[in-house]
Amino acid sequence: MNSETGKYIILIGAAVVLIGVIIYFFHDKLHWIGRLPGDIRIEKENFRFYFPITTMIIISIVVSLLFRIIRKFF
Repeated sequence: MNSETGKYIILIGAAVVLIGVIIYFFHDKLHWIGRLPGDIRIEKENFRFYFPITTMIIISIVVSLLFRIIRKFF
């Protein structure tokens, strides 16, 4: 291992803590996550199928942008 690995581990840890704090304090304002238009939800009596495709695409775009910004500064 080298110092670059340490930097990445610290950044990942800080991101996990930040996400945890956001979820803890703003959980009541984040109810729309997973309920966007385009998310597939099928509910029947004994069966539930849920595939949040739109939510996953948006999260993927945000994470990609964050990684690109982090790479630019490091």
